[in-house]
Amino acid sequence: MLTKFKTKSNRVKGLSFHPKRPWILASLHSGVIQLWDYRVGTLIDKFDGHQGPVRGVHFHTSQPLFVSGGDDCKIKVWNYKTHWCLFTLLGHLDYIRTVQFHHEYPWILSASDDQTIRIWNWQSRTCVSVLAAHNHYVMCASFHPKDDLVVSASLDQTVRVWEIGALKKKTVSPSDDIMRLAEINSDLFDSVDVTVKYVLEGHERGVIWAAFHPNLPLIVSGSDDRQVKLWRMNETKAWEVDTLRGHMNNVSSVMFHAKQDIIVSNSEDNSIRVWDATKRTEIQTFRREHDRFWSLAVHPEINLLAAGHDNGMIVFKLERERPAFALSGDSLFYAKDRFLRCYEYSTQKDSQVIPIRSPGTPSLNQSPRTLSYSPTENAVLIFSDLDGGSYELYIIPKDRSDVVQDEMRGKGGSAVFIARNRFAVLEKSTSQVLVKNLKNEVVEKSSLPIPADAIFYAGTGNLLCRSEDKVVIFDLQQRLVLGELQIPFLRYVVWSNDMESVALLGKHYIIIASKKLAFQCMLHERIRVKSGAWDDNGVFIYTTLNHIKYCLPNGDSGIIKTLDVPIYITKVSGNTIFCLDRDRKNRAITINATEYIFKLALLRKRYDHVMSMIKNSQLCGQAMIAYLQQKGFPEVALHFVEDERIRFNLALESGNISVAVASATEINEKDHWYRLGVEALRQGNSRIVEFAYQQTKNFERGEEQCSVKILDNAGHLPLAYITASVHGLNDVAERLAIELGDNVPSLPEGKTPSLLMPPPPIMCGGDWPLLRVMKGIFEGGLESANRGGNTEIEAILDDEEDNDGVCEWGGIGDLDLPTELDSLKVSVSACSSVFITPTQGMPVSQIWSEKSSLAAEQAAAGSFDTAMRLLHRQLGIKNFAPLKSKFLDLFSGSHSYLRAFSSSPVVPLAIERGWSESSSPNVRGPPALVFDFSQLEAKLKSGYKATTAGKLSEALRVFLSILQTIPLVVVESRREVDDVKELVIIVKEYVLGLQMELKRREMKDDPVRQQELAAYFTHCKLQTPHLRLAYFSAMTVCYKAKNMATAAHFARSLLDTNPTIESQARTARQVMQAADRNMTDATALNYDFRNPFVICGSTYVPIYKGQKDVACPYCTARFVPSQEGNICTVCDLAVIGADASGLLCSPSQVL
Repeated sequence: MLTKFKTKSNRVKGLSFHPKRPWILASLHSGVIQLWDYRVGTLIDKFDGHQGPVRGVHFHTSQPLFVSGGDDCKIKVWNYKTHWCLFTLLGHLDYIRTVQFHHEYPWILSASDDQTIRIWNWQSRTCVSVLAAHNHYVMCASFHPKDDLVVSASLDQTVRVWEIGALKKKTVSPSDDIMRLAEINSDLFDSVDVTVKYVLEGHERGVIWAAFHPNLPLIVSGSDDRQVKLWRMNETKAWEVDTLRGHMNNVSSVMFHAKQDIIVSNSEDNSIRVWDATKRTEIQTFRREHDRFWSLAVHPEINLLAAGHDNGMIVFKLERERPAFALSGDSLFYAKDRFLRCYEYSTQKDSQVIPIRSPGTPSLNQSPRTLSYSPTENAVLIFSDLDGGSYELYIIPKDRSDVVQDEMRGKGGSAVFIARNRFAVLEKSTSQVLVKNLKNEVVEKSSLPIPADAIFYAGTGNLLCRSEDKVVIFDLQQRLVLGELQIPFLRYVVWSNDMESVALLGKHYIIIASKKLAFQCMLHERIRVKSGAWDDNGVFIYTTLNHIKYCLPNGDSGIIKTLDVPIYITKVSGNTIFCLDRDRKNRAITINATEYIFKLALLRKRYDHVMSMIKNSQLCGQAMIAYLQQKGFPEVALHFVEDERIRFNLALESGNISVAVASATEINEKDHWYRLGVEALRQGNSRIVEFAYQQTKNFERGEEQCSVKILDNAGHLPLAYITASVHGLNDVAERLAIELGDNVPSLPEGKTPSLLMPPPPIMCGGDWPLLRVMKGIFEGGLESANRGGNTEIEAILDDEEDNDGVCEWGGIGDLDLPTELDSLKVSVSACSSVFITPTQGMPVSQIWSEKSSLAAEQAAAGSFDTAMRLLHRQLGIKNFAPLKSKFLDLFSGSHSYLRAFSSSPVVPLAIERGWSESSSPNVRGPPALVFDFSQLEAKLKSGYKATTAGKLSEALRVFLSILQTIPLVVVESRREVDDVKELVIIVKEYVLGLQMELKRREMKDDPVRQQELAAYFTHCKLQTPHLRLAYFSAMTVCYKAKNMATAAHFARSLLDTNPTIESQARTARQVMQAADRNMTDATALNYDFRNPFVICGSTYVPIYKGQKDVACPYCTARFVPSQEGNICTVCDLAVIGADASGLLCSPSQVL
């Protein structure tokens, strides 16, 4: 079983796959219907409308609808786009077990405990037929996928096949149905539209499920007699073919596989079993430890199944669908249908080469895992997982008519060719590689430098060895490690054509490295990565479940094409991608490579190619514009933009004043003229500054008001008062006089004031360049295509100068400007080229936020909202008040600040985790975090110490601090993830126990409750010294209250721990001696140590085994059902009973 997706929830009673989209509906025993995207693992929506369990659910094949039926006797039809229940169908008198849409007609089929099956017209919302022949609960009913038949299963121990052809022939329009209402109501249970065709008897107990074969005249059924029966039918009769035995409890559901001749069943014995439908034998069994299975669904189109159990559901495959292939020049060798086949790319000819042994069972058709080919010796090495790992070596005859030699076999963890006539076999148990010749003889043994679980080809004589968290390249001849790289679990390796680069593919990541594993870049994908190949330009082309994408050498990526079904790339040649699909058919897909070739040319600074592509290609789109801006080429982006506002922004960013003036003239808004003036001032182009300020009426800046304001802000109130007074600014002068009070200065009499102005310039040399800039790399080629160039600026400015009436100020002629400024030719020529100005890069915190799915790293990056959303989705956390200070600590701890000069702003620096001097400057590591696991371990020890010393309040604060810090801790390995999860359980037990003990000490007037809390404290999973203290405390409280029997139980439990303190042991023995004389309890307690229980974290009452409870999704504390929806009182963070995906604290969990 290959698990693709799993959920945690209440018991799943019904499942339905969407026929086209990667969605699945799950109806829960709690009454909620969940809609999941199993491809990305996210909950899309929830539907609440039923009261009580929902047992049946089904998607419509073409409309955005699904139908549900539940214990409230209601059938509801929903529109999942609008989230509305469109209508409810009423008629059944008892629980509804299953519902199903007809694949062609507007019908819904429902089965109920009222012993009837009903067919409804969902368009007219009426019941068109009632099928009443069973005399017990009808557990399921379903339409035949092609014929006019219905099959039903009942607790009356029969399976019935119904003929609905007569009903189908009748008109199913709404009007006809309404006319037939009277007829249906008068003779509801005597309909001749549907008749029983066969009654299948053979089960010894009630039948739970029955289903049709999608193509053959077969029926499979499952029963409470723990048996699965196979039935065959023809036009006149139906009979039992065989019985499949193996389940140890009631069979819950059974179905035929959509693609293969196998039967899948699940049961209340916690197992899913796979049967060979041809041989009628059991093939495989999959078990869960504590969960009974209740429902089963088979995808109608692809190789996917789903099973619902007590605590959620799983979506899974029965086998791998990835084809094994090897590329050699123009030929592709691959395994298909027990044959080795060869596909020639040039002629697109596909031929059968030799027969091969199919590993595994023929019915499951388990395919080989890898295929390796030696072109010089014409030999093929096929490795599969059969028997724990085995390989087969085939020598292909040169003449197809020659007899094929028998294959040579062996066992190992992996097998690949490493030279012309040598191949390597991995022995996992000894971490050795056996080098063998083509006679399957061992010629050399080598010990690997790491405990590898797989090996891959890495050049002649070299192996790439994989362990759990790193890969190494090992030279077998020199026995040297040529390269090493720490990565999450690796799945596939793809080498470039020149063997200079390698792509390492994981489940959700791609790492590009050199031939010696020097790290170059890394990509993260939310959708699973399926395959990849290098093209002739050194670009890695890869596929996910639904896209073909590219990855440039610097890590930039993008989408090339959307896929309907997954494919596996074998070769990329020009604009053609050759691939194999899941049916192992060769396909050639034509793509448009212009986008990534353009980006590659920019990356490699092949600007002649960039110019050619700009002139000849249809590159456009906001994504391309944003990319060019991000990479520092806004002047290139200018040539893909028609919108004037975007052109204006790009022109300012690139320093292209000529385009900015032309765009500002077209837009003609004050804000744009102001921004143009600022940029022109920055470049030192005084004439354009003057022109822009004219358009904003900002040429003269109100000297008197400005002077007063400057003096006022500087604190020179007397000077500000004098300036305001002499220039007639009476309101401002009065306000300043009030502020000055008795210190108002007196103005001299008999003198005429005047405003001091700077002296006129003796000469003007034109523009004064304030910023030293360089000409752009695209200077010559792009200027010719630049719309609105320098000539246009001259025309705009000349027109303004000649047309005095245009300016609202009365024209530039009113200004006494120097004659040297009559011509703009000098200033225009100064900016006649496209310039590149320094552009700000992406902040490191933004890079952290975009790359990480861990809440701690999002908080360190300052993305508090994202961190809170992640914690809510992963752990159900809603109360973030205790985490506020920790968020701030993470953010401040991952940043530092440098002060250069008092007049300049501080320079922020991002602190990266694991940084070293050898780190690449172009690759950003994750943020440094102030919380780590070792700190929590130290805190745990201090909490233990405080508990031992009796400082329970202090210990509670320490343990609660640990519990509230764990969601913001990041660890590296999967082993540490398990340690973190174990720490959550440990700390939760201490927090709950200490809360109860402190509450007990506060209760002085209720001895019964004191005893109960002391007794519950002993059931917390504490360290042995602390458990002894809990036993001693409970023994003492109960003994004082004359509950001798209970006190004796605690004394006995204390002695069982072999206490090291003699006084505790002596007291316990004395209590037992006293209790032996009177083994009774004076007061009754809500406590039964013989019946296993957990303690409610809020009410502190026992929840005995078998009683309903709800849990905190983070700390797993248990609560009575009435506490659902409240904040957990143990961790004080999460919502009790909320759906959550689980703790995410390591990059190894994301990848």
